[in-house]
Amino acid sequence: MADINLDWQFIESRYDEDSDLILFRKRIDRLRNPRNNKLFDRLVLESVDWVNVVALDTQGRSVMIRQYRFGVGYTTLETPGGMVDAGEDHGAAARRELLEETGYETGDWTYLGAVEPNPAFHNHLCHHWLAENVTRAGAQDLGDGELIEVELMSPEQVRAAVQSGELKHALALSALARVMPLWPLPFAHPA
Repeated sequence: MADINLDWQFIESRYDEDSDLILFRKRIDRLRNPRNNKLFDRLVLESVDWVNVVALDTQGRSVMIRQYRFGVGYTTLETPGGMVDAGEDHGAAARRELLEETGYETGDWTYLGAVEPNPAFHNHLCHHWLAENVTRAGAQDLGDGELIEVELMSPEQVRAAVQSGELKHALALSALARVMPLWPLPFAHPA
């Protein structure tokens, strides 16, 4: 395969300050396609980085959460997580989000790496963290816009939820797959 420069030439950016996207800032980048020299406007949703936490208690159970997700219009099963606050380290954000969303904490943390949530139009990363030997430290500390139910699940229950399609949040699956086998290969799911 020949070496082809796939990078598009950046021309300019502009922001849509009228859009109220809460979690994102809407940016339009103008770029030139190197293949045909044509100009295109492309949407970029700017955000701070995110974190997802695989939290395992002393019995090896995953601390999972259920919450209503507006995009899909139903309650999802996923791992705890959230946004990194301005000036906050993503490790500190993982510790904070776990405690706020679940009331669990630990001193036993391992960084699992990061993924690009959707590089087609997002500019940020989602950092995955493993929290082991978590214990209940107190009550949840939810924001006004949150309603979260905590559920402890064995690895077998997590795998069953994945295989049934109950657990299909891509970022939660990505984080969990770095800690435990989730599905037989090839993974076939009923259409």
